[in-house]
Amino acid sequence: MARYTVVGGGIAGLVVARRLAMAGRSVTLLEASDHLGGTVARHLVGGIDLDAGAESFAVRGGTVAALAREVGLGGEIVAPSSEGAWLQPVSGPAVPLPATSILGIPGTPLAAEVIAVIGTGAALRAQLDALIPSLWARKSLTLGRLVRRRMGSAVLEKLVAPVVHGVHSVHPDDLPLDRAGGLRAAFTHEGSLAAAVRSLRDAAPAGSAVAGIRGGIHRLVTELVADLETHGVDVQLGRRVRSVDGLDGTVVLAVPLAPPPGRKVVLATLVVEAPELRAAPRGTGVLVAQGARGIRARALTHSTAKWEWLRERAGGREVVRLSYDDEPADLATVARQDASALLGVELPEPVDFARVEWTRPVGGVADVGETVAGSGLAGIIAQAESRAAELLAHE
Repeated sequence: MARYTVVGGGIAGLVVARRLAMAGRSVTLLEASDHLGGTVARHLVGGIDLDAGAESFAVRGGTVAALAREVGLGGEIVAPSSEGAWLQPVSGPAVPLPATSILGIPGTPLAAEVIAVIGTGAALRAQLDALIPSLWARKSLTLGRLVRRRMGSAVLEKLVAPVVHGVHSVHPDDLPLDRAGGLRAAFTHEGSLAAAVRSLRDAAPAGSAVAGIRGGIHRLVTELVADLETHGVDVQLGRRVRSVDGLDGTVVLAVPLAPPPGRKVVLATLVVEAPELRAAPRGTGVLVAQGARGIRARALTHSTAKWEWLRERAGGREVVRLSYDDEPADLATVARQDASALLGVELPEPVDFARVEWTRPVGGVADVGETVAGSGLAGIIAQAESRAAELLAHE
């Protein structure tokens, strides 16, 4: 019987170990910490079970939904509110993100909501996208370079950068085009960036680009771990691996053995009594332009406005989550101030507050996981499934 050792018990490691074990292979899973799932985790805030990391997944490709169905969570997949997100520009009040947009890229550059953010001159420049000859998007092209070339710097920095930073934790110049959903294929087919956005939005109406799991994404980890037990995977917690020497069988790295310093992301969660928020004054949340006056957060999610199941469980309270790249000294105070400014409602002292810190990998060598597939459950799970299939096929 073929033997495998999977190093790293994040979501990618769990997926690979499960798939290999289901194929009848002997699998050992080594995890350095005292828990499995990595950033797909839960925490209790104000008596409510909440996701401490990812709280949604991209529906593209159907990979995450397929896995959820396999582990018995197919009936628990839920869509978010169709309210949509808002944008906090560098100056001025928050405004709704353009209704027809993908990652902040406008499908209609001369729309009033686009002009409100970037101005008439920049919107006219973006409209030139319809006239610029379409060139083949080479493999190494980043999203930032494509947007800048087609629509100009104002669209890139004022619309696209806040959204990409909030979703992928990077600037669009550092996001490969192939990680922007089906944008490359749509651009190649349509011949302009705006037309590509419109075609993608026609195929995926508002609210259907992401989904969640009733009760939280962390339930996926619970079911995956149960499957590992069912299929006899030897799970060893507290096992930090610094070398593959001496490990049994084929080694699959789901985490770099010697990762360089990563990018810190801090999440602040507030549970508040704020009836004014029940009308979702800023939709499902606010993405923040870099340099926005007086705001330290990079993004805010109004979780009880985004997820109906959570609104039901919150018992009339509101759950708000903010993310920070640079953590302020008094996080709880700053988070409440930022949330008040972004939501346009003066929030009271929270019923409860929680801080979570994650380190996003930057560089390093691994076979599966965020280091290879980038952020986002859809890409991570798809790449892990593919790698498991390759290993089995080449035995």
